[in-house]
Amino acid sequence: PGLLLGDEAPNFEAETTQGRIRFHDFLGDSWGILFSHPRDFTPVCTTELGRAAKLASEFSKRNVKMIALSIDSVQDHLSWSKVWGMGRRKESLCCCLAFKDRGKAHTEQSTGLELWLRRPSRAVGQTSAQPLTLSSCAQVFVFGPDKKLKLSILYPATTGRNFDEILRVVDSLQLTAYKKVATPVDWKPGDSVMVVPTLPDEEAKKLFPKGVFTKDLPSGKKYLRYTPQP
Repeated sequence: PGLLLGDEAPNFEAETTQGRIRFHDFLGDSWGILFSHPRDFTPVCTTELGRAAKLASEFSKRNVKMIALSIDSVQDHLSWSKVWGMGRRKESLCCCLAFKDRGKAHTEQSTGLELWLRRPSRAVGQTSAQPLTLSSCAQVFVFGPDKKLKLSILYPATTGRNFDEILRVVDSLQLTAYKKVATPVDWKPGDSVMVVPTLPDEEAKKLFPKGVFTKDLPSGKKYLRYTPQP
């Protein structure tokens, strides 16, 4: 089934564009996002890493480190990074891993990664005669400072990731990790949030001095409790 929400990330070692890393040490006390890519120099992925590079300061502001995973060599990653505008600059918080996917684990890093990267049932446009590999899809993993998986999204390789949405869910994950709130549908930073159901009304009033209000429902039930974002 791959890595599930709440599972701890494997502490793999790999050569990257920033030198050799051990994943848990790389994350340190930061949040982390790992993006998997089918391979280097693919058009969709080039646009994604270009966008990641432009948003590096936004992720850094949120104490998030980014790392990209591809099946190609580190030298290819360095060449590719020049295409999407980062070159060898380490302040980008982006780096790439070499991961040789040939249907079985051949390299040191694949031993730690192949076990938790999810395989798609069938990639878009792929025939039944073509082998299924990890390079058939693109994935997003968000890890907390505790090294545990907080969110994962699986995309077909033909669909580019929405980085505005990735920033939004990071904001939600960080807010809800430290406050007793949840974020409702289409929530954006600054919008009202929902009080978690396990928090009694009296405690909620003390915890949220800006006030708690409920949304009227046809049933008359008052369980949708909102408060301004703390």
